[in-house]
Amino acid sequence: MRDEFDRIGMRRSVEGVLLVHEHGLPHVLLLQLGTTFFKLPGGELNPGEDEVEGLKRLLTETLGRQDGVKQDWIVEDIIGNWWRPNFEPPQYPYIPPHITKPKEHKRLFLVQLQENALLAVPKNYKLVAAPLFELYDNSQGYGPIISSLPQALCRFQFIYV
Repeated sequence: MRDEFDRIGMRRSVEGVLLVHEHGLPHVLLLQLGTTFFKLPGGELNPGEDEVEGLKRLLTETLGRQDGVKQDWIVEDIIGNWWRPNFEPPQYPYIPPHITKPKEHKRLFLVQLQENALLAVPKNYKLVAAPLFELYDNSQGYGPIISSLPQALCRFQFIYV
């Protein structure tokens, strides 16, 4: 990451928050690796790439259909910004005041799914739907970014059909 920063500057990454409704409650779709690691679908943008187009590309690469049918991702609002101030793993929802050149900016987008969506899950991952009440205040299990999603999503009113 240090070489990359020297070459192209701050890393820009995007992640999609895909919501599904089960049992009348919103659940966030997460990729699970092993038994304890969870992540949102997304990744690093190419230099100069538009954030929304990059997220659509990354979602198609990660969860896109394998039968050639083009997936129509509906990218909605930005629901969070996280910053990596230095080359260590911790990220924060703000830039600390003593940091002038953050090393990474991660932006979270709400992604609207179709009423019926067919997703292809990578071989080494499992797709899990985690309810918001399980994520809330559970950074031990999901990390600080995923466990903060209930607060980030509280400004939306969900209508169940």
